Amino acid sequence: MARPIRMAPGSAEKMGRTNPFGTDAQSVRARVEALEFLLERSIPLPGLKRRIGLDVVLDILPFGGTTIGAILGGYLVWEARNLGMSKLQMTRMGGNVALDWAFGMIPWVGAIPDFFFRSNSRNVKIIRKHLDKHHPASVTIEG
Repeated sequence: MARPIRMAPGSAEKMGRTNPFGTDAQSVRARVEALEFLLERSIPLPGLKRRIGLDVVLDILPFGGTTIGAILGGYLVWEARNLGMSKLQMTRMGGNVALDWAFGMIPWVGAIPDFFFRSNSRNVKIIRKHLDKHHPASVTIEG
């Protein structure tokens, strides 16, 4: 049986890896960006230069799917709270989630506004701006 590899404390961060359950800014950034990708951009549409995510797919389930999407979007607001973001920023984020939920409650047609109004992308942009200002060490360079 193979033995687990033990690393010195902090060496995973130096190697560019983050703890998926960590409370540090870099781990939070990785989590919220992964969730935003899953909810907004994970599925390419053949023939179009647009991508959709789980948020649009969940709109197939009337009422329940939209609520599940709102709960997942609410997780981003919860992460913002844990980062110590201002109440104004969290209110904006909550408003984005609520507006997305309200549009999604329209049966069958609710996926159309979801396709254009990407509340989770907007919320991650707010979180990134906060992290860039208050936790500059968590900034990642995308290539």
